[in-house]
Amino acid sequence: MTKPLSDCKVAYLGMGIMGSAMAANLARAGAQVSVWNRTPGRPGIKIAEEAGAKAFDTISGAIKDCSIIFSCVSDTSDVEKVLLGQGGVSGSAEAGALVIDTSTIGPEVAKKIASALKTKGLRFLDAPVTGGDVGAKNGTLVIMVGGDQDDFNEAEPLLKALGKSSTLCGPAGSGQALKLCNQILCAANMLGLSEAYAIANNFSIDSTLLLEVLGSGAGGSWALQNLGPRIAKADYAPGFRIEDMLKDLRLIQENTGGELDLPATQLAEKLFIEAKRQGGDGLGTQAMPLAYKKVATNNKQHVQR
Repeated sequence: MTKPLSDCKVAYLGMGIMGSAMAANLARAGAQVSVWNRTPGRPGIKIAEEAGAKAFDTISGAIKDCSIIFSCVSDTSDVEKVLLGQGGVSGSAEAGALVIDTSTIGPEVAKKIASALKTKGLRFLDAPVTGGDVGAKNGTLVIMVGGDQDDFNEAEPLLKALGKSSTLCGPAGSGQALKLCNQILCAANMLGLSEAYAIANNFSIDSTLLLEVLGSGAGGSWALQNLGPRIAKADYAPGFRIEDMLKDLRLIQENTGGELDLPATQLAEKLFIEAKRQGGDGLGTQAMPLAYKKVATNNKQHVQR
């Protein structure tokens, strides 16, 4: 992309927590941004509009005359419907448009979509992100990209408006493969974080000390810095929902055939399910400690018996 962002017409499909923040950042960077969401009236639409984006009721309306089309929706079937389904991108995008999906869908589906769009004369990058709602709002996401070098070069100026780094990881599906690695790290980090807070509570240690003292030590992590304070306040509002993490852990199983021995991942999945059972739908992944409270209660009852 050699033209300035102000001359670039971009569409962003999916106005959830992540998509709306990313669309807003593209608009603030100067791009002409049009947005669409499956459910009208969602808060994310207003967030994008307040940053300068224009909302449309249909995909075809949003992507008209757009050379680059971003998408960010919940699951693989949703991405396929938006990009390949009736009334979707493949049927109404201008010839040669570059489609960039920032959802997490797994490498096999990404390859399938890339191939299907190619038959329609469209290009595709799988570009999942990490950094949570904070990274999306602040434009500090880490973006993992799969696709062709030339397409990546064209998209890079826009990606710089979304994140602190964007890396071409290989051909189609490669960004998704690395994102699955990232989700294993995130899930395992939450195990350690939940247990650290449980130990601190057991010894009546002020939970703020975990961040203040340990945050710059060998045990420091993004999870401790960003999610630790939320755990300390029992703030379980979603930056990244448990439902979405469970979907990503499911994708790991689907894309590896369940042939790898991943005990930490399996334990994390079990505890996320329990945390959701304890706290209900719509919680962020930092609610995993709810599962530990349940385990502690069960253990105490067992000892009393």
